[in-house]
Amino acid sequence: MKHLNIFGILMAAGLLSGCHSGEKGHGVHDHEGEGKEEHNGEIVMTHEQMEKAGVATETVSAADFTAVMKAAGQIVRRQGDEQTVAATISGIVYWRNASLSEGSYVGGGQALADITARHLQDGDPIAKAKAAYEAAKSEMGRVKPLADENIVSQRELEQARLNYETARAAYEGLKASRSGSAVVTTGMGGYVKSMLVKSGDYVNVGDPIAIVTQNRRQQLVVDVPECAYRNMSDIKSANFRATGNENVYKLSELNGKLVSYSRTLPEGSAYLPATFEFDNVGDIIAGSFVEVYLLLKPRKNVVTVPNSALTEEQGLYYVYVKLHDSHAHEHEDHAHEHEAHDHEHEGEEGVFEKREVKIGQTDGVRTEIVEGLKAGETVVAKGAYQVKLAASSSVIPEGHNHNH
Repeated sequence: MKHLNIFGILMAAGLLSGCHSGEKGHGVHDHEGEGKEEHNGEIVMTHEQMEKAGVATETVSAADFTAVMKAAGQIVRRQGDEQTVAATISGIVYWRNASLSEGSYVGGGQALADITARHLQDGDPIAKAKAAYEAAKSEMGRVKPLADENIVSQRELEQARLNYETARAAYEGLKASRSGSAVVTTGMGGYVKSMLVKSGDYVNVGDPIAIVTQNRRQQLVVDVPECAYRNMSDIKSANFRATGNENVYKLSELNGKLVSYSRTLPEGSAYLPATFEFDNVGDIIAGSFVEVYLLLKPRKNVVTVPNSALTEEQGLYYVYVKLHDSHAHEHEDHAHEHEAHDHEHEGEEGVFEKREVKIGQTDGVRTEIVEGLKAGETVVAKGAYQVKLAASSSVIPEGHNHNH
């Protein structure tokens, strides 16, 4: 059973609402006067039922809770952690390892591919480069004396020199290869991110054939609304969640830090980019878009519950509050034959009450409760939906759902 996905609802409120993140939180919806349904029933679950459903409780307390500003962002790779492997000569490329694929590990300086130019219709590239070099050298030797005597212009001399240097560099680069062949090696160790050509493809000198990434550190680039610029200096850290993924990552647990944020708006944009850096834990995919909870200054005495404690019905939010252990003594005036049944459940049953609450800010893990719950009460922290289902299904034995 999936937990309540309150993140999409909060994001729908728009990034503009994040600009008021430093103020006291209010419920997402104002339902005063809407004819609220009263829920006065008790929901009773045995110890075995609670254990099977994974129900766990938490005692509510008022504690520090960091002010939150909602934003959108994207995971990107850190500059310098990627390297493009390029063809050193023009020719046919052949991968050395037929099983090499995207995601394979390669060591620094490892030979990835061979490129050969032999037997091509265009001829031996080394011979062609040598001929071009000799021609440029001869032209340079012809033009220089004429330029010294002002017979040709200095512009012609500079062009001849450029042609000569270009041809010389190309020839010397090819001459280092083995008779029209070259070995392409990696510059650093890492993982193959992309293989851009297949064995047997023709490449020109300088063409990229693969991309290798170390993937050790990643960056989170957040688009902060312009109206929130005054809060930029208050950003301490961030939590984020990939779209469609319930797992919330905390930069504080990933050796994360704020690297920089822009002081000026990019042209044509209404957002200021802020960049965080963190250790890649292995399952965070670069390029993915994420929902971001920017953590600002802490607030005092805030009542919060885990996000898993909240259920939602038509825009209203509810928690399940555990009542005092009194159910086992409700039937003390019953006949003696029922006493054994009462004592059997004493201390084993969970008695819960469904209660509407108004919510405030969320950091992706916990949500502020601004109305409907107070410190010292105990709520269902895990398994709230199972309790909800139990209230309206045959899971609860007959006689264990009492309305007053």
